[in-house]
Amino acid sequence: MKNYKLLTPGPLTTTDSVKREMLFDHCTWDDDYKVITQRIRKQLLKLAHVNEEEYTTVLMQGSGTFGVESVISSVIGKEDKCLFVTNGAYGERMLDIAKYHKINYVVLSEEYNIVPYVNKVEEILKDDKDITHVMMVHCETTTGILNDIEAVGKISKKYSKTFMVDAMSSFGGIDISLKDYGIDFLISSSNKCIQGVPGFSFIIANKEKLIESKGKARSLSLDLYDQWIGMDKDGKWRFTSPTHVILAFSKALDELEAEGGVVARNKRYSNNNKILRNKMKKLGINSYLEEDIQSPIITTFLYENNDFSFIEMYNFVKENGYAIYPGKLTKVDTFRIGNIGEIYEEDINNLCDIFEKFVLIKETI
Repeated sequence: MKNYKLLTPGPLTTTDSVKREMLFDHCTWDDDYKVITQRIRKQLLKLAHVNEEEYTTVLMQGSGTFGVESVISSVIGKEDKCLFVTNGAYGERMLDIAKYHKINYVVLSEEYNIVPYVNKVEEILKDDKDITHVMMVHCETTTGILNDIEAVGKISKKYSKTFMVDAMSSFGGIDISLKDYGIDFLISSSNKCIQGVPGFSFIIANKEKLIESKGKARSLSLDLYDQWIGMDKDGKWRFTSPTHVILAFSKALDELEAEGGVVARNKRYSNNNKILRNKMKKLGINSYLEEDIQSPIITTFLYENNDFSFIEMYNFVKENGYAIYPGKLTKVDTFRIGNIGEIYEEDINNLCDIFEKFVLIKETI
């Protein structure tokens, strides 16, 4: 099989050194392995700019959605009510989770190219005194839009609400100060901006709020509080952990620090995004979002030429060394290109040259 790089929002292209870490078989009960788990938990707190006295990290088996479902089903009690703020498919997935667990909720829903206005959030919180929790997505991978979690977090704190953020595609690539933003629970995944491989999600939680969640969980395996109690004691996961993935993630965290931390990685991702948008525009391929709301994580592009399909374009790009992502919008034809992972300016320039060749080929047919 011909090798290619991933220009997707995760899984993404990782370094050879991260991959090599997975060649070692570790025992889950081994003390050395528990030390690695505990070290990861501390490193994640540092990235979030919070301390161990007020916050903790819980690692959860499964994909990012497992982490999101763990928080929603463990933290929102039967007497509680959540305001979900959505403008994309992943915000809507939170609603699906809430329905499955019979959670009481209301929704502030915006179009996919609109950042939810904080004054609308405040109006809802003023009018509905029963709301106890607020939850939203930071970077909506549906489009690449970047939502204002800082503003919504501060409003949530003003009204004494528990604030929960799906930062799946942003944490590690965009600097987030949890306490300053008023975030009580942040969820992300091993295979996103920290540049590990798929296999687990993680939750950075306000300890006081996490303790309040005791007994609220609607699931055994996704019980966030119980997972924390066991892990906090000695680093032992309640159920079989993805040992190889943990080793790779530990290495990825070290490489993030060596690169210069989140600030340096954000600079690289942002540079990738800027070059990509500018070069694609010159080819007549415009981005779906305006620049001021575009994240550096993934970009959605419009294509108005009906002479080719996404699969045709995808296969051509893949044959030339890269994999891109299909669009997730239903009203307009789009495709998406990720800017994250072990991807640099050279890769973006190469990709745009490939697109230029594809456009020229289609014009001559």
